[in-house]
Amino acid sequence: MNIARADTIDGLVKGLAVLESFDTERQRLNATQTSERAGLTRAAARRHLLTLTHLGYLETDGSHFWLSPRVLRLSGAYLASARLPRVIQPTLNRLASETQDVYSAVVLDGDEVVIIARSSGAVPATRLMAYGMHLGARLPAHATSTGRVLLAALPKLQLSTWLKARTLPRLTPHTTTDIRAFKALLAETASQDYCVASQEHELGVHAVAVPLRNPQGCVVAALNVIVPQGRIREAPQLEQALERLRQAALELRQML
Repeated sequence: MNIARADTIDGLVKGLAVLESFDTERQRLNATQTSERAGLTRAAARRHLLTLTHLGYLETDGSHFWLSPRVLRLSGAYLASARLPRVIQPTLNRLASETQDVYSAVVLDGDEVVIIARSSGAVPATRLMAYGMHLGARLPAHATSTGRVLLAALPKLQLSTWLKARTLPRLTPHTTTDIRAFKALLAETASQDYCVASQEHELGVHAVAVPLRNPQGCVVAALNVIVPQGRIREAPQLEQALERLRQAALELRQML
């Protein structure tokens, strides 16, 4: 959503930029590092850090700052109030119970996908999970099955804009980073209406994803399952995983 410049609160924009500066690569930041990541002067970054600490969203040792548990209020409020995760979660629970595999539902946010619902089966299955596969985790869209499903569903102009604004970082030796090859993968995903990604985000992780559509036919999320390498290479078992996901997507469609 675009709004007029006069309707923008600069302080809020900068404060959120400071919060978003913290991630898995940088759990602790000082004022200088924050200013670089948030695009602020060091003095402004320091004031925002101190204010957020005062409000309880950050903790500090006097030099470095890190996120506090209060930040979970923001994500917790979304998960408690948003309709999409509440509708999807029971279906993921059923699938995980039936197959003992790991299932997720994600949405696209910029160059990442965000897990909004998730369920796993027995302990052996959970060992297949990629690092950070918790609720609210953010994963690179270009290297995940769900990300490719969601990107393939974008209108051509929107997808072209997305591709022009980003590079495709190599995360493993298997990650597709060439733009032409990536476009071909997205075209294939759109044509077959599903995506298989093997070890592109993390070694040892193999996933299959399908789009989740609302009654109007718009893709609102992606559903995926993480499966062992042997099963993803065997056509009958891959088809079984796909059929479960497709059936689940069909059941959920009328509920969205």
